[in-house]
Formats: sequence, structure tokens, C-alpha cells
Amino acid sequence: MKYSTFVVAAAAGSAAASSSAYGQCGGNGWTGATDCVSGYHCAVQNDWYSQCIPGAGSGASSAAATTKVVTSAQAASTQAPSKAPVSTSAASTSKAASASSGKVKYAGVNIAGFDFGMDTNGASSGSYVDPGTTGQNQMNHFVKDDKLNAFRLPVGWQYLVNSKLGGNLDTTFFAKYDQQMTYCLNSGAALCILDLHNYARWNGQIVGTSGGPTNAQFASIWSQLAAKYKSQPKVAFAIMNEPHDLQDINAWGTTVQAAVTAIRQAGATQNMILLPGNDWTHAANFVDNGSAAALNKITNLDGSKTNLVFDVHQYSDSDGSGTSSTCVSSSSNIAGFTKLASWLRTNGRQAMLTEAGGSNDQSCLTAVCDVLNYLMTNSDVYLGWTGWSAGMFATDYVLSEVPTGSAGSYKDQAIVTKCIAGVFNSK
Repeated sequence: MKYSTFVVAAAAGSAAASSSAYGQCGGNGWTGATDCVSGYHCAVQNDWYSQCIPGAGSGASSAAATTKVVTSAQAASTQAPSKAPVSTSAASTSKAASASSGKVKYAGVNIAGFDFGMDTNGASSGSYVDPGTTGQNQMNHFVKDDKLNAFRLPVGWQYLVNSKLGGNLDTTFFAKYDQQMTYCLNSGAALCILDLHNYARWNGQIVGTSGGPTNAQFASIWSQLAAKYKSQPKVAFAIMNEPHDLQDINAWGTTVQAAVTAIRQAGATQNMILLPGNDWTHAANFVDNGSAAALNKITNLDGSKTNLVFDVHQYSDSDGSGTSSTCVSSSSNIAGFTKLASWLRTNGRQAMLTEAGGSNDQSCLTAVCDVLNYLMTNSDVYLGWTGWSAGMFATDYVLSEVPTGSAGSYKDQAIVTKCIAGVFNSK
């Protein structure tokens, strides 16, 4: 989302009770509880959002904090996970056709947790939360009960390398993330998206610019990840979450090309790669801000553009940030998707909406469903969507897509029932 993956609107009124596990406990404009239930402490994620996470707390976190992980062992869901074989069939894309089938290929949700603590400046507080079997149970539910088939698994760059820029994947921490990816593959999903959730930055510095991570360092992390998943074509690589305020969109294109080249050279030749643009990769601005043109130059090793898909986000509140509990008329959001669809058809390209969502307010149910119905109608150029967000958020988070209850008896949020799953299953 525009400000942060943890930004939520200020709650109306105040609350005397402590915030629930993984609930909001602070942030600019927050008027609710600022302490947490027993066994949890209030951890600052960024200026706009603080969250209750397990443990007693250890004071302020530094931007370059050593990685620490909280597991989901205290989550309510304890039902034994189902076991399904890992499928290895490819999740490939084809050149956009002139006619639509009327149904997108992929629909699902984000499973948040390994991205917790990431600020929009690319700094990390180290407050990651391993979704563990909670994430597994949610994915199994979404596939079995909602017929969804795609999940996006965001993760901080610092987490993967234990805050050592340019270093190797940390054996311990990557194993935890890899377990969640395996849960996704075993769920029966057709697409499992590995999302590097750093806003085109590392500790405040933009990748590929003076003082920031070099393109070689960025390519290194992607080369290592690609080598791990090159035999799993259902794993897609989302190069970077929500780049913003980039100095030069063409320079960013060069950075993205370095990552794509590294991925393909590592042997991951069949995996989808999602290419993000500037301005929080907003769909409405993707053409006008030059992102589409710059990213259209990126190619595979052989010069082709197969499985290189544009990665876009769009929220339905007034500024498209995903920070309000109310949404505006869908016409303005659909106008942006219409402009992008025209460009995609003209240039034979496709895009996927990897973050979208809203509250359970009727204004958001109408707006989000209308946007997703538009994508269905234009499925020749839009591959699908993953809503924001399920995983380790509290069920009362304003954009929560976390089901209530426990494994085996989950009840979905209205936004999932009516829009995320409802629209997908309408055809």
C-alpha cells in the first residue's frame, strides 16, 4: 500500500481493553488501546502502525537490527494440516490475446508475516512473524473452501540475509520462509509469489543509486532465490514491492533487468517474474509515469518477454493508499485499469494485481468487487489478483482478509466472500 504494508486508518473512538494478538496498538492518529494482551508487546512498525507481537519486547529497534523471528505457535489455529503432493506444472503466461475468456487465471490473497517490521524506506525493525502452520491452514482453507489458487508471500530482504547486504541466504531464516513456500505449493495453489518487500530500498537507500545497494547486490539475492526455486515453476518472483519516489525510471529499469538476467541465468527459465513500476506501482499511474515504457524494454536472455508480467497495485480509497475504511466510487479506479488495459493490448503485454483490498464497509465491497469484475472482463491482459491481506494480521485490521475461527471452521471476511473469492467464482 502507499504508506506501508502496515498502514491502517485511525480507529473511531477509543478502547479501554488491551489490543488483541497481532492487533494495532499505535501509530499516527491511532486512538485505540496502546497496550497488548498478556504475552504480547507493542512493537513500532513505522510512524503509522504499531502492532502487538509475541514476547516481552526489547526497547526501540534499529533500522539494521539483527533478524529475529516470532513463530505462530501461539495462534488459535492448531488443526493438523492436510498433506497434498507438490505439483510441478508450469504457471506460464502467454502473449495477450485480442479477446477475453471472461475469467482471470489466478485469484488469492497475501499471507503476511515475514514482511512485518518493514518500513517504506526499506529499513527493518526485525519484527518478523513466521506464519507457520497458521499460514498453512489459511492457504489450505482458501484453496479447498474458496477455490482460490494464488498466494503472495511477502518477505523482507534483511530477513533473508540476516541484515547482511550482499550476503548469502541465511540458512536458518530462509528455511523458515521456504517452509511457508512449501506449504503454499502443497496447498494445491497454481501460483506462489515470492515478494521482496523493500520498496526498492535497503535502509533508506534506493537500489542502483549512489550510496544504495548496487545492482550486483540486488542481482545476487535474486540469483540465490532463483537457484532455490528453479525446479518449482509455480513459484513466481515479484522483483520488489512498491517502489516509490524513484529518481530515474529508466535507471530502475536497468536495475530490474539485472535481477531478471540473474534469475534466468540461475536456471529459473520457466518461472513468472513480476515487474514493478514507480509510484507504489499504482495501476492508475503505470502508463503516465513512464513505468510501462521503461519495463517494456526488459527481456529474457534470448530477447523474449515470455513470463515477464507487470506487477500493479490499486486500493479503492480516495487516494489509493489502502489507509481508509471507506472507499470511493469504482469509476475512477476502473478508469486507470482501462488506460492500462489499452496499453497492454497495444504492446502485447499482461499485468497482475498483487495488492488490492478494502474494509468490509459496503462502499469498499462495491468498489473492490467492481474493479475485480473489470479484471475478469479483461482477462486477456489481466492475469488475476491477490488481495491484501491474510496471514498474521488481526481479524479486526481494517484491510484484514484473515478468516475468523480456527482451521476446519474458518469464516471468511465479507471482502473475501463477496469480492476476492466471490468474483473469481462467479464464472
